Parts: sequence; structure tokens; C-alpha cells
Amino acid sequence: MSTTTSDTPESEGAPPGEPRPDTAADDDGGGRRSGTAADDGGQWSGTGAEGGGGQRSGAGAEGGGGPCSGAAAEGGGGHRSARLIHNEATTEIPVHLLFRDDPDPVSVPLAPAVVGRRRGTGEQPRIRRPAPGPPPRPVPEADPELVERPARVLPGAAGVLAGACGAAGCALTTWWAGLLPPSVLAALELHGHAGTGLGPAQWAAYAGAGALGLFGFGGLARGRTGRAWVLGLFGRYRGTVRRTGLMWVNPLVLRRRVDVRLRHWRSEPMSVVDANGVELRVVVLVVWRVKDTARATLAVDDHRTYLRECVEAALSRVLSQLPAELPPAVIRDLTLRNTDAVGEALTRMVAADTAPVGLEVFSAQPTRIEYAPEIAAVMQRRRIAALDAQHRDSVLGSVVDSVEDTVTRLTLRGLVELDDYERKALVKDLTVAFCTGRGEVSS
Repeated sequence: MSTTTSDTPESEGAPPGEPRPDTAADDDGGGRRSGTAADDGGQWSGTGAEGGGGQRSGAGAEGGGGPCSGAAAEGGGGHRSARLIHNEATTEIPVHLLFRDDPDPVSVPLAPAVVGRRRGTGEQPRIRRPAPGPPPRPVPEADPELVERPARVLPGAAGVLAGACGAAGCALTTWWAGLLPPSVLAALELHGHAGTGLGPAQWAAYAGAGALGLFGFGGLARGRTGRAWVLGLFGRYRGTVRRTGLMWVNPLVLRRRVDVRLRHWRSEPMSVVDANGVELRVVVLVVWRVKDTARATLAVDDHRTYLRECVEAALSRVLSQLPAELPPAVIRDLTLRNTDAVGEALTRMVAADTAPVGLEVFSAQPTRIEYAPEIAAVMQRRRIAALDAQHRDSVLGSVVDSVEDTVTRLTLRGLVELDDYERKALVKDLTVAFCTGRGEVSS
């Protein structure tokens, strides 16, 4: 909407062509103006208008001719585009960016990361793929069907009863055949029986009673605390017995005794090398037990030997990643002296290697780490030299600080006035005196 200004009495009194203080400068022509920068004798209002002949409103209008409204109009008479920048380009704005304040924003699926290509070069976009890392170390696997399960056993009383019945059947068969001696008959107060001898019926009775006695007494077993029986029949796993006391087990099965108590193993000094290639001797203490008796017995030839080999392999992997010793300025946690970190890494590796064969490792801690005898003397001299150099450096630093403090105090307090030559001589004498005193105290 445009507005026009009317002539006031103050404006009538002013001569034409002479600018007034309250009107704009740059008057061109004989017309009256009100506002800023008007030309050619018309009545205008607005800012920055040029030309003549009509009523216009807006900002930054040029030219003449008809009523125009808007911003940045050029020429005369027509409506122009509102583009401010001639080379501007429109881009599509995602919808979810226009409604950020909505309580439930719409999720937009993201495309894979693509390297943009230059326009006009014909370069095809390339999808960024992560760099392939080293393949993970394979973990040993056991038969998934080989899992410990309880075996079927009977109480010991059942075996004793079956064995007694078999023995009694044999005795009755002997009496039936008339083969009992007279002294036995008199002791048992039995009447004499002539019998018919050993016929097919007697032999069958003997076989049945004897088999019952053998199965009854032959299947008796004693279970002890901390021991387990792994049972197998014709090469097939039949279960594990962890019960204690007297029990009856099928005498046809093969029994293997397994110790399931908490155990510890202290290794012999094992030869390994650190990250610098220095040969070491390490002694490891391992606390472990058998968790799955079926896998510990049947999945591996000897679980004790397997545990020793796993400990030695894990020890070589862990100790080869860290140096045995570093300069004193380096953090101590980066060396093998950090036994907690070394023991934790060693335990984790050994437990992962032995879990598939039914072993549970609680801790694997190095109890002693020392240099090999061939280089022990050389490393000891090197360590002593490093300690001596460190001590000398600390003594020298303290002496220099003491000399500096003494000379500064003497100078600031005005006790002495020294030139360069006298200052050097004083520093030399104080240094010799302090070093001599330190040496006497150390000795």
C-alpha cells in the first residue's frame, strides 16, 4: 500500500528548486517532494524512488510509468520477479527438517555413505566400505552333543539284595541236586535229600542264580566326595555319577574316575621372550577344576596335558606384547611389572582355550618373572647403571637448585655485589662444596 504526502503551509512558502532542511537532497526538476530521493515533479512517498509521473510505494523503485508495488522493480509498467540473486538455485528441503518441533518426528531412512562425484567429470560415486581387519583367532570346538548328564544308578542295598538272592539260589540248587555234605546238613538242621544229581534243570538253576549273584555283587561301587565316574557302554557315553556312598552300577559299563575337586598347578620355569626379544623365565600358578566330566574325559586325550599346553601358548602371546623393563620416565603399567594386568589377560586367554573341553580356569598368575641365566648378569649391570645415572641426575639437579637459591638470596638482599667473574667463581665454589657434602652423606 502506498501513501502520498500533501503540501503543508511550510512547504508552500519555500521557493521552487530550493531544498528545505526537512526534505531530501538531490532535487531534480521543479516539482514538490516529500520523502527521500524523489524526481520529476510528482508526489511520491517511499524510499529511494526515481523517475516521475505517478504514485508509487515500496523500496528501491526505479523508472516511471504506472503504479507498482513490491521490492526491486525495474523499468516501467510490468511486474518483475522477486529474485534477488540472478544465479540462485532452489534445492529440495527434507520434510522432517521443517517440523523439528513435532513431538513425533518422522524417521527418514539414511542411504549408505557415498563419496560425491564432481559435476561434469563423469566420475562414478564410490561406496565407502570399512577396511577389512585381521580375522579372529579360531576357538577350539567340541562335539555339541557331548555334554555331561547324570547316569542311572541304583542304591547299594539293591545290589546287596540281588547278590544274596543269587547266593541263596545256588545253595538251594546244590541241596536240590543232593550235593550238600552231611556236615552242612547237620549244621543247618536239614533233612537228607537223595537228589537226582546234576541234570539240565539243576544246571539252569545254577546259571540263573550265579548270574544274579555276579550282577548283584559285581555292580557295587563306592562313591567318594570330589570324585566322579564317567560311564561308557560299547564306546558310547552313558552318563556321569557324582553320588557318594554305596551304589550299584551296571557291571558291563566302563568306568573312568575323574577328579572334580578344585586343583592348582605350579608350572616349571618356562622360556618366553618379551616385546624387545629379551629371553625370560616365567613360573605360572593355575587354579582350575573339571566342570564337564564328559568333555574333559572324552573330548581330549589328556585334559591335564592340554591345560599345560594352553598355559604355555597363552603365556607366549601375552608376554610378547609387553617389554620386561622400560626407562623410569615411562609409565610402569606398560611393562610386565604390572602383574595384575598380565594375570588378567593370561587368565582370560587360558579360560577361553580350555572351556570347550570342560575345564574351568579361575586364575593363571605369573608368580616369578626373571631373566634367562645367559643374560641375567648383563641386565643386572644395565639396571645398576640406569639407577646410578638416575641418582646422579637427581643429585645434580638438587645441587644446581641450591646454588641458584644461595646466589639469588645473596644478591637480592644486598649482602654482596658481584660482577660476572666473581659470580662464576662463587657458583663454582658452591657447586664443589655441595657436591662434596652430598658425597660424604651418601657414603
